[in-house]
Amino acid sequence: MTTQEPGWDLYRAFLAVLEEGSLSGGARSLGLTQPTMGRQIEALELALGVKLFTRSQTGLAATDTALTLRPFAENLRATASALRRASTGAGGGGTVRVTAPEVVCVEVLPPILTALRETHPAIKIELVASNRTQDLLQRDADIAVRMVQPSQAALVARRVGAIPLRLFAHRRYLDLAGMPASIAALKQHTLIGFDQETNYIRAMQKRGLPLSRDMFSLCTDNQLAQLAAIRAGYGIGMCQAPLARHNPDLSPVLPETVRDQLETWIVMHEDLRSSERCRIVFDALANGVSRYITDADHPARSTPWTD
Repeated sequence: MTTQEPGWDLYRAFLAVLEEGSLSGGARSLGLTQPTMGRQIEALELALGVKLFTRSQTGLAATDTALTLRPFAENLRATASALRRASTGAGGGGTVRVTAPEVVCVEVLPPILTALRETHPAIKIELVASNRTQDLLQRDADIAVRMVQPSQAALVARRVGAIPLRLFAHRRYLDLAGMPASIAALKQHTLIGFDQETNYIRAMQKRGLPLSRDMFSLCTDNQLAQLAAIRAGYGIGMCQAPLARHNPDLSPVLPETVRDQLETWIVMHEDLRSSERCRIVFDALANGVSRYITDADHPARSTPWTD
């Protein structure tokens, strides 16, 4: 007698319960009833011959076996999603999953994707706003905007430029506090910075900028929140220079002294080069982000497609 291999629906239920912490939460996330969810978990435990969850005061607790299985189930989910995207559309239509850092997704990509939609309405976009590096090899996404050069040989990458980073402040803040004349003078100002010390902060410290967490009047690791605080006039903070360029109320602070940049790449798996819709989206992102970096009044400087 052979045991039937568990189907994807059972593993999907397993992931939902893991992520939500209860049968009821998992059922809601999948649009199922709680009894159905319970039967699917029991069926998976029976098929695998293991216990996946134990009851606790706060819901269901994952066993060590469940935690071991989790990354494999997540890979199954990514593969199922990639299969669905690959099977949709023809002639350049279908779905493309794009991931980019939160600031880029919110501030940079909307006009680029709008222009893409006007010229290629058959292409649907799944947009993942995340500062976590999505695994393109595991097909968590089809195309990524990254601020670091990828090292995997199986990825196609195009460098589109370096986004300049500068300190900026709203004129309302500067009218009240004045413009700092030196790096040392920054200690007398209201600074916006990170909550956790990062490699970026340590690198800036080595370059002579005396950044430390206790200097910041507002600490947050969310770059959208930092940008919003700068725009509101809270204080001085680091942001992408092209964003400030379109806001006349923001002024650069010590622009010749405090300077950095984000190397920017558009990346996808090499197997997707044969997909017309992926190539269309890849080129649209590369050209659009390049124009964002170099200014819309100048021609894009991204390189042409190369194998």
